[in-house]
Amino acid sequence: MYPEVVIKIDKYKSNIKSLVERCSGANVKVWIVTKSFCAHPHIVSNLIDCGIDGLADSRIQNLKKMKDLNIKKILLRIPMLNEVDDVVEYADYSLNSEIETIYALGERARKKGKKHNIIIMLDMGDLREGVWPDDVDDFINKVLKIEGVEIKGFGTNLTCYGGVIPDENNLGRLVKIAKEMAEKYKLDLEYISGGNSSSYYLLEDGKLPVGINNLRLGEIAILGRETAFGKRIDMLHDDAFILRAQIVEIKNKPSVPIGNIGMDAFGNKPYYEDRGIIKRAIIAIGRQDINPDGLIPLDPNIDILGASSDHTILDVTKSERDYKVGDVIEFKMDYGSLLKAMTSEYVDKVVV
Repeated sequence: MYPEVVIKIDKYKSNIKSLVERCSGANVKVWIVTKSFCAHPHIVSNLIDCGIDGLADSRIQNLKKMKDLNIKKILLRIPMLNEVDDVVEYADYSLNSEIETIYALGERARKKGKKHNIIIMLDMGDLREGVWPDDVDDFINKVLKIEGVEIKGFGTNLTCYGGVIPDENNLGRLVKIAKEMAEKYKLDLEYISGGNSSSYYLLEDGKLPVGINNLRLGEIAILGRETAFGKRIDMLHDDAFILRAQIVEIKNKPSVPIGNIGMDAFGNKPYYEDRGIIKRAIIAIGRQDINPDGLIPLDPNIDILGASSDHTILDVTKSERDYKVGDVIEFKMDYGSLLKAMTSEYVDKVVV
C-alpha cells in the first residue's frame, strides 16, 4: 500500500556489520540507534546477530517494543521524571545529566530491587544536554550517595544542536575528565561514549582519542554517510531505505501560480521559478509524512517543486520515462525525511 518505505534488511545489516568490524579494530563497541525507524520489531530482531553491543533509542515506548530481546537496551534521551519507572523497567542503561532525575531513578530501582546503570553526559560545547565540565566533580560526588544507581560511564553529544564537530580536543577532554573521575572516585567505568555518527570520521582517520570505547550509530548505518561533513562511506550502502510514492495526477501546467501570491498552508510566502509549461506529477505524500527537501529521486531527471500537507509536486518534464497516473516514483531520503516517514502511520513499512 503506497506510500511506503522499503527496508532492504540485508543491506542494512551489511552496513552494521561493516561498521562493527571497523569499530572493533579500534576497541570501540557499537550501540545501534533505532529511533529513526521507531524500533520496528522486524528490523530490530534482525540486528541481534550483527555483533553490536546494544540497541539505543530516545523513546521509552520503543524500548518497550524490544523488552524480550536478549541484548543491552539504552535510553538515549535524558529521562523525564514521569517515566522513571519505565526507564528502570525497560532500559539497562540511561543517559543522565540531572541530579533530581537520578534520585528518582535510584528510588524506583530500590523499590524494584534493582540497580540501574547510568551514563553521565558531559556538555563538551554543543550546548544540548550534559553536565558542564567545571561542575562534574561535585555532580559525581552527589550521585555516588544515591543508592539504586551505578555510574557505568561518561558520554557526550555533539553536532545535534550546536553543530560542534567532534575532534581530538573535545573528545580528548571527555576522556581526560572520565579518567580523572574514575581514579578519584574508584569508578569501574564500562563506557566512555564518544558521540554519534558525526564522530566516526575520527575513527576512519585514526584520530579518535584513545579511551573512547563506544559510539552510538544511527544515520551512518542507515544512509551510509558520516554526519560531521556528510561524506559517503565507500563500504556502506546508501539505499537500504527507499521511499515509494504513487502518482495521483499528471498534467501539463504553468510552473508559476496565477494570481496574487500570499502565504502557503504552512505560513510561508513561496517563490516559484518560471519554467514555462511543464509536465507536473503529484504524488500522494506530503509534509505531514516527509520533508520534501530531504527527498532524492532515483530518477535523476525529476525535480521536486514543493509540497503541501498531503501532496508533493514534481517536475517530470525532462524524464526519459513517460509517467502515468498510478506509476510509482522512488526516492532516497535524508535523515529528517526518513524520520518523518518512519514515524508516520500513513506510510507503510515493508521489510524485504
